[in-house]
Amino acid sequence: MALRMIISIALLAMATEAIAVDKVIYGDDNRKDLYEVTDPLYLELAESTAGMVSERSIVEQEDGTISFKGRTLAQRGICASEKFAEQETVSTCSGFLVAPDVLVTAGHCVKNEWDCKSQRWVFGIAHKDSADDKITVTKEDVYSCSEIISRDLNRGTKMDYAVIKLDRKVEGRKPLKLRTEGEIEKETGLVLIGHPTGLPTKVADGAYVRNTDNEIFFQANTDSFSGNSGSAVFNAETGEVEGILVRGEDDYVYNKDKGCREPKKCEMGECRGEDVTRITAIAALKSL
Repeated sequence: MALRMIISIALLAMATEAIAVDKVIYGDDNRKDLYEVTDPLYLELAESTAGMVSERSIVEQEDGTISFKGRTLAQRGICASEKFAEQETVSTCSGFLVAPDVLVTAGHCVKNEWDCKSQRWVFGIAHKDSADDKITVTKEDVYSCSEIISRDLNRGTKMDYAVIKLDRKVEGRKPLKLRTEGEIEKETGLVLIGHPTGLPTKVADGAYVRNTDNEIFFQANTDSFSGNSGSAVFNAETGEVEGILVRGEDDYVYNKDKGCREPKKCEMGECRGEDVTRITAIAALKSL
């Protein structure tokens, strides 16, 4: 009886977390490094996005800069011919700044106080140019979670978000503007900024809203992967945050001939779509 109960609890836990991870490429792969982005609005928005990095993966160098322990995509079994295969992966989730010391991410990224205390939120994880093969940031770019202000991860309603308080105010980066009223319409253009599969910051435009039937989330065709969980999904025209990327289609498929994994690819109107928690559905943000 005890063994059966343990198995049941474990299966339930896995099912709860499974609602929230995989993503995919729709149409062309629109992910770009920051040095490839020419739109000044997108570059400004990227400044206010962060990656969630385990404290154990952060290394302070003798000169005071911060580097990271991480494996490349190729070292993680992604085909060497794929985009960004030789770039290091260091983060497990993404987040974005909504007040001087408040950050938003996915609820499945910060599940409890342990996640809050053991993870760091790092701004500026990005390649500055094509020759930049090692990521470094300053100590000032690294923040801790001091408190979970509000969180929900509900398999029934599909609500998935976390609002966390950082250990101090973020300097030199602006809180993002959020949609505060109304609803986004189908086919509205979208931009996703975050850390797909833990990679340095990527900007992925060319997406749009596919379905708006649910009051908690809408569906889109953003080029996104598991590390994008918690990423801000922006209105491509206004630059306002429309929602949080939380779950979607399987992101990689195994290629038996090559013996490695490749991104799953769908046409723009195919596959299940990516679920985006509506920013207007989060009551805790209304008081900021």
